[in-house]
Amino acid sequence: MKIIGVGDNVVDYYKDREEIFPGGNAVNVAVLAKRYGASAASYMGIVGNDRSAAHLLESLTEENIDISTVRQVCGPNGESVIALTEELDRVFVGSNKGGVQSSVRLNFNEQDLAYIAQHDILHSSMYSHTETDIALLSQHIPVSFDFSFKYEEDYLQLLCPHVTYAFFSGSELTEEEGIRLLHRANELGAAVCVMTRGEKGAIALADGKLYKQGIVPAAVVDTLGAGDSFIAMTLVDYYENRDMASALQKAAQAAAATCEFYGAFGYGVPKKEAENIL
Repeated sequence: MKIIGVGDNVVDYYKDREEIFPGGNAVNVAVLAKRYGASAASYMGIVGNDRSAAHLLESLTEENIDISTVRQVCGPNGESVIALTEELDRVFVGSNKGGVQSSVRLNFNEQDLAYIAQHDILHSSMYSHTETDIALLSQHIPVSFDFSFKYEEDYLQLLCPHVTYAFFSGSELTEEEGIRLLHRANELGAAVCVMTRGEKGAIALADGKLYKQGIVPAAVVDTLGAGDSFIAMTLVDYYENRDMASALQKAAQAAAATCEFYGAFGYGVPKKEAENIL
């Protein structure tokens, strides 16, 4: 399976450690899918020209992610500020609003679309500012989309008819509410619908069947990236084997493993090394 992440990237600034880690949903899913067995992975997005962007790109190159279609513009890369709770959960406490991504958007040309079509799955997210492009992209490749906590009816109606794999975060929902949401997304066109629910595990709707998956115990040091690990493993394993129960079990194991190290996929460096514009 060949996957391309399209859209958001950031460096995550861990205040308690004074370190930055490469991240962003589209980036994380591409990197982690490659680690989990995807034959190839690519990333298409917009980065700045500071040391944070350089570190991000160096990390992707180290992970054998194709970054040939990345756009680099003058300005700061996206940065999220992360704090640590007493329960060892990472929480977002601030950002620079995406850096250069807040003022420049991806404009897909025919060359981009032809390149994207060489992959088997495109993954994007609500953080990627690609909503108005999903209908076009879905004409060239099956789309996976992370809705996260955004599941208003108009948003579902805009995207679900063009999305094959719909992922949601539903830790604040009851199981009944989560199941109802998955059915609604499926009714609107999303073939595979998955919801992670934090410590309550995950639920999924695929092939007309409802699945439930519990969490896997972990020696938690950092929960950031666990959800993206879950998405990546689900995509890789379900695409290859078409067994949702197995995919969810492996995804829970992958998420647990991610909680046992810092950053979504590592590569932490001191923030002071990434403060100067190149």
